[in-house]
Amino acid sequence: MLELLLCSMLTILPDYLYRRFAQGKRIGKEITLYSVWFELRWGITLCLMLTVGLITVVFYNHPATTNVTAFYRTVPIVPETFGRVAEVNIGLSDDVTEGAPIFRLNSEKQEAAVEVARRKIAEAQAAMVVARADINAADGRIKEATSAYQQAMDELATKRELYRRNPGNVPFREIEKLEVAAKGRQGAIDSAMAAKEEAETRLSLLLPAEKASAEATLAQAQVELDKTVVRAGVSGRVEQFALRVGDIVNPMMRPAGVLIPHSAGRRALQAGFGQVEAQIIKAGMVAEVACVSRPWEIIPMMVTNVQDFIAAGQFRGGEQLIDPQQVTRPGTLLVTLEPLFPGGLDGVTPGSSCIANAYSSNHDLLASKDIGTVRRMTLHAIDAVGLVHAMLLRIQALVLPFRLLVFSGGH
Repeated sequence: MLELLLCSMLTILPDYLYRRFAQGKRIGKEITLYSVWFELRWGITLCLMLTVGLITVVFYNHPATTNVTAFYRTVPIVPETFGRVAEVNIGLSDDVTEGAPIFRLNSEKQEAAVEVARRKIAEAQAAMVVARADINAADGRIKEATSAYQQAMDELATKRELYRRNPGNVPFREIEKLEVAAKGRQGAIDSAMAAKEEAETRLSLLLPAEKASAEATLAQAQVELDKTVVRAGVSGRVEQFALRVGDIVNPMMRPAGVLIPHSAGRRALQAGFGQVEAQIIKAGMVAEVACVSRPWEIIPMMVTNVQDFIAAGQFRGGEQLIDPQQVTRPGTLLVTLEPLFPGGLDGVTPGSSCIANAYSSNHDLLASKDIGTVRRMTLHAIDAVGLVHAMLLRIQALVLPFRLLVFSGGH
């Protein structure tokens, strides 16, 4: 309607003024309701043509969309293990901070595993004490066996000397017995030393390995025990949390609830523009939005990202071929809009619906001296008609509350 009014001022109004003052025709006389088309045919025709052209130029070079939403992602509250709820720390709707406990599962089995692992560590430590005692006992046996061996060797040396001086004084059989006894004492020394080496090996290698394994088992059991307490991964708000003590929670089938981060949906807006505008919308374009949750306000924005593919064309591989006719609705070009100034989206409720305009700017081309006069005038005209679209957005923002509250029955 605004474009039609503007175009009529350049076409129908001059045509009427010419016929009224140049030709002397008057409204109600020569110009009547039935003769309007014949008398003002040139102005009406030019007005319609100019209106269509203006609308095309405005909506193509300064695209608009009503498919704008502050999308946000919720974080499912899911435990890492299956179990029955033993304690709930928050209500139906509550704020939580990062790391705060939300609910706890029954942990008797995990606590028992932790206690078993602790007992294993204590057992390994006790075995290390016993191994040290075995080493001390082996040292005593080595000293005892060494003394006995030395005594046997001294007695054997004495008997040999006596036998050498007078073979008749010492029977040769007695010398042989002493030699066998000395070998036995040497074997006792070797056995005691082997027992000590075994105890030292057990103390330095085997028992520390068993203790480390028990400590790892304890750490694993503690991790499983910690999993029974479900904590908030980020600071946010839990909504519609109906979990109660005694409920069964399955991480594969039944999440306990959802957590909405505080920053969700407050950084940017996502807008879906028509595919025909894919060559116009670029990152860095200035935009404006009007949101339902902040009526009568225009929020300056900037295009920060343009998705280079359209979601409606995606498919998942399977045993059936894709028929393009199955895509009944043409997809839109996803564009990310961020506030031009800090705090621009304050007060915009996440998930709110908005209206957006994006404005083309040919300032860099106009500043260049490499373009001709006709193109320069055309670019000036394209940038100038963006004002029309800005006026339309403000009119939409002005009537939006009335349209929703009055003409749509308050919905």
